[in-house]
Amino acid sequence: MNFVVLGAPGAGKGTQASVLSQKYNIPIISTGKIIRDAMRDNTPFGEKCRPYMDIGSLVPDELIIPELSKRLKEPDCKNGFILDGFPRTIPQAIELNRKGIIIDAVISLEVDDEIIVKRLLGRRICSNCGASYHIADNPPKSPHKCDKCGHDLIVREDDNEKIIRARLKMYHERTAPLKTYYSGCDKLKVIPGQANVEDTIKLTLEAVNNL
Repeated sequence: MNFVVLGAPGAGKGTQASVLSQKYNIPIISTGKIIRDAMRDNTPFGEKCRPYMDIGSLVPDELIIPELSKRLKEPDCKNGFILDGFPRTIPQAIELNRKGIIIDAVISLEVDDEIIVKRLLGRRICSNCGASYHIADNPPKSPHKCDKCGHDLIVREDDNEKIIRARLKMYHERTAPLKTYYSGCDKLKVIPGQANVEDTIKLTLEAVNNL
């Protein structure tokens, strides 16, 4: 099964992608992680992405699509995958079709913008394994340390209010139209974000169980 997980930044795409990954035993392919890892490692691709990420802008298709295509050819994707953060625009979705990459279902998480702003301002990320926490809603057991690997927790560079709101604006303008596109293909599954993450997970599983 090949999935796309849609949603505004901070809507909880990573959590729902993890649920699908465990259910189908397929990898999560996050273009955001591909970009952040490349920036962390100062690769040529990462350096090209940095100016766009610093202002909360989208990395151009001509940069990200070749990297994504390379990743989808790796052996762990042979039985399926979950795309988190791609496509972000209708032309990108069309490009997936052109390359013969079939998407079986699209999960769209719906969360209010103000909830997202509050959520992201309190987010902390493990500097080593990428595990995500929230200082109020999901704090680590030890302050500033990851529960999973013990490394330091950090604030992502783009988790400040100005950049968050710029990213939300861009999502509504450029990415949200994908919902209409995939609805027309009869592949869209809309999941209203719940206050309790377990309730959102339940809705996601109910949606994919009907496939």
